[in-house]
Amino acid sequence: MSQGYVPPPYPYDRLNELKPLAERFEAGLIDLSIGTPGDPAPAAAVRAMAEPGAEQGYPPSIGLPAAREASAAWLARRFGLTVDPSQLAATIGTKEFVVSTPRYLALRTPDRDTVLYPEISYPSYAMGAELAGLRAVPVAVDDTWSPQLDSIDPADAARALCLWMNTPGNPAGAVDDLAAAAEWGRARSIPVLSDECYIEFTWDQPAQSVLASGTEGVLALHSLSKRSNFAGARFGFYAGDAELVHFLSEVRKHAGNMVPGPIQHGAIAALNDDAHVDAQRERYSERLAYVASLLNGLGLDASTPAGGFYLWVGAPDGDAWGLTHWLATHAGVLVSPGEFYGSAGQGHVRLALVHGMDRLGLIEERLADAPSLG
Repeated sequence: MSQGYVPPPYPYDRLNELKPLAERFEAGLIDLSIGTPGDPAPAAAVRAMAEPGAEQGYPPSIGLPAAREASAAWLARRFGLTVDPSQLAATIGTKEFVVSTPRYLALRTPDRDTVLYPEISYPSYAMGAELAGLRAVPVAVDDTWSPQLDSIDPADAARALCLWMNTPGNPAGAVDDLAAAAEWGRARSIPVLSDECYIEFTWDQPAQSVLASGTEGVLALHSLSKRSNFAGARFGFYAGDAELVHFLSEVRKHAGNMVPGPIQHGAIAALNDDAHVDAQRERYSERLAYVASLLNGLGLDASTPAGGFYLWVGAPDGDAWGLTHWLATHAGVLVSPGEFYGSAGQGHVRLALVHGMDRLGLIEERLADAPSLG
């Protein structure tokens, strides 16, 4: 009997063998490998999840009216975007949307079979294509880690179901020209799907959304996981092109994709509060500057990003696994080798600054006793 599909190793599982090296330190492992927020969710959101009655009945797949209205109001309040709630629908977090949408788009446009995505990016963009039996075609990035759309082969564009963008980008923190991406997609009738989960965290320029140039042919994907430290609750939404939103929401309704009612109540409270996000911005800004300074002191090139809360750091002699091993051994820190985000990232590591200054301060203490890097 022939064997069917064999999933590749989950990238972060490959780090398990390094964890004992870091756990030998008195205060244990400082895990900066995964972008799991470590700060508290807003108290009002936690309380709202306990509202009586929210658990009764099946919530609408597109989201409760109040959740959609809160999402649209947030877009208007924070970014000056006018999106009717009818052009917006809820998701169970956003990773499931990233992975499932190529399969649904292939039903909509069966004569196309290609998913375009940045060659340095979160692995789920490519995995969504792979799990749907589609072609995953990376788009080359420039020296600022932004996708070069003019590098896309016209033959691949002719077969494209969608183009994924992610800005601010994971892992490198680039802030891309989303208006240009929207124009490129519209000119070729290729939906542009813009993952904007880090939109609240830009550092040297205003935040931007693909929706700023209109909704035709584009979808913006938003998440409360990063904005509100709400990752365990799983709430996000997509907004944009009316026909695309309608098609996807109808398919997802048949698939049973429903955000639990209590989670939606919590999401409404989180979306209606900006103060906790402003406080979170200050935390991440402080952490980025502090850890970048520590790494620069080791002789590494750790520039603070244009957006997001990751440091994307070149490894000595391009040996990312060597640097990962050194940091685990001598600083008790676990980081992610850049190859997790595409082969073009092999010479870098990514640090997710999701721990507070009390934990990050331990890195400086440990490095005081560490041998020279290299």
